[in-house]
Amino acid sequence: MKKLKIGIVGLRRGNGFVGVFSHHPEVEVAALCDIDPKVLADTGKAFNLPDSSLYLKYDDFVNAPLDIVMIATAIPYHTDQTVKALESGKHVLCEQTVAYTFQECQKVLETVRKTGKKYMMAENYTYFHFIRQWKEMIDQGRLGDIVYAESEYIHEILPMLENKRTGEFFWRADRPPIWYCAHCLGPLLTLMDDRVVKVVGMHSGFHRFPDRTDKPGFLDMEVGLFHTEKGKVIKILRSQTPVRNHMAWYSLYGTKGSVESSRLNEEGGMLYIPKEMGAHDKAQSQKYSIVDPDAPEIAKTGGHGTSEYFMIRDFIESIKNDTTPPLDIIRAIDFTVPGIIAHQSALAGGKLMDVPVYWK
Repeated sequence: MKKLKIGIVGLRRGNGFVGVFSHHPEVEVAALCDIDPKVLADTGKAFNLPDSSLYLKYDDFVNAPLDIVMIATAIPYHTDQTVKALESGKHVLCEQTVAYTFQECQKVLETVRKTGKKYMMAENYTYFHFIRQWKEMIDQGRLGDIVYAESEYIHEILPMLENKRTGEFFWRADRPPIWYCAHCLGPLLTLMDDRVVKVVGMHSGFHRFPDRTDKPGFLDMEVGLFHTEKGKVIKILRSQTPVRNHMAWYSLYGTKGSVESSRLNEEGGMLYIPKEMGAHDKAQSQKYSIVDPDAPEIAKTGGHGTSEYFMIRDFIESIKNDTTPPLDIIRAIDFTVPGIIAHQSALAGGKLMDVPVYWK
């Protein structure tokens, strides 16, 4: 089989993907696109690409002879760029989240169905090594039926919100924290094999930038409480202003036991399964890493442990075998829309809201 030609747009985030794709034996990085000429030229040079493969304009790039487009641009551009790529005959791997509105998510879904091309959301946290370990544990029945789960994604991104030199606010300043919910919901819904149907959201106000309440992204923290299709409960916390170090934390409670990761971004965590360790024994410390020790060395080059290596592997396999990608458009919307609705609920004082039906 000839190599699949991929083009990558958005090289600040996408630079790591260029590296991982360039080492894939069945993929050729054939084009790059970015609005910054220097970033584009430097990345092209680093990966020995000719100038003819470098594009400053997306419309030129998306019509290049490619099989796949990897979208790693700012989220406000995801819908338009995804639709154009699909309609030009390309498969799409798009950074999370799908979009910022339910209507945009529907537009991407309709385009995927119309074109028949593969779409996968690049939710890399679902591919953390310990998440994959937990999935195996759950599938074996060791934790029983998962009835409750929590996640927190705390990411201090003030330099990405405001330009201290000019006072200009960047695109993330318009993003309520809980809109960026897939790093929380993605792993939990994957582990629970479930989807959200009802939402309650609450926020803590605009304390960091009290004079800029016109920017909804300046909410300090947002909490989402979700009821799932299987009748389970999930709680997530999202923040993008300084409260502590960068942290992604997960915890699940089942009928036979519970598991949680470290709150310190270390290779740690706790496991408690009374039937296996005795009803009166304490929870056992565990080593839960984002890196798969058995993965090839090249798997560690893309960042985020070895997650992106396995995520890309699954996406390429879905194209080769003409199968549904693991995080297809339906699953991608499952990971995206609850955060959109949770913010609406928070602005409405914590009103219980339904997640719209979109998959039929």
